Amino acid sequence: MRIDVLTLFPDSFKPFEESIISRAQKKGVLQINIINIRDFTKDKHKKCDDTPFGGGAGMLMSVQPVYDAVKSVWDKNSKVIFPSPSGKVFNHEKAKEYAQQEHLIFICGHYEGIDQRLIEIFDAEEVSIGDYVLTGGELPAMVIIDSLSRFVDGVLSKESLNEESFSNGLLEYPQYTRPQIFEGLKVPEVLLSGNHAEIAKWRKEMAEQKTKRVRPDLFKGEKGED
Repeated sequence: MRIDVLTLFPDSFKPFEESIISRAQKKGVLQINIINIRDFTKDKHKKCDDTPFGGGAGMLMSVQPVYDAVKSVWDKNSKVIFPSPSGKVFNHEKAKEYAQQEHLIFICGHYEGIDQRLIEIFDAEEVSIGDYVLTGGELPAMVIIDSLSRFVDGVLSKESLNEESFSNGLLEYPQYTRPQIFEGLKVPEVLLSGNHAEIAKWRKEMAEQKTKRVRPDLFKGEKGED
């Protein structure tokens, strides 16, 4: 899968040089390109913002450099994503959907966002990571890319995906490792029993309890309740 990220702040994506995302790129499973929008501006001072028509607080990202940056990597198979608090909320299913795409282009907004015509021209999908506002689109883009990359073949094992939160409509059960007793707290005996059927039963019960307590909305959906 190829992902192009258009940003005014390329150094924000240094975390992609570490851990699982880095290994996936080295294996050739993922190709993530970070593109500086300022390289496309025709302004001699590298300016990439302007005042919005109609007035109002703040500035808007200039149309020309963003348009040219997208066009430099866009083709008929590209899906353009604009992280924005105005978009539909990103979730587990949307991550799986994005992972099936051949090519994703992320536009990282700043200031008051981007010109609406850019969204219309490239049929960009606005997507939000939550009901709050951040100072730029880099963090949401990283969250979305990190999440969707888990569903790209070769990034993680299928076993890992099957056991994580949301994979079966429930939050993940509690996990423990050595030592068996830490600060007076013991690992549940069932996990030391070697009885895989009982362990599976316990994990399902714990997942249901946690989901009901923390995310009752998910638990109702899992149980088919009103």
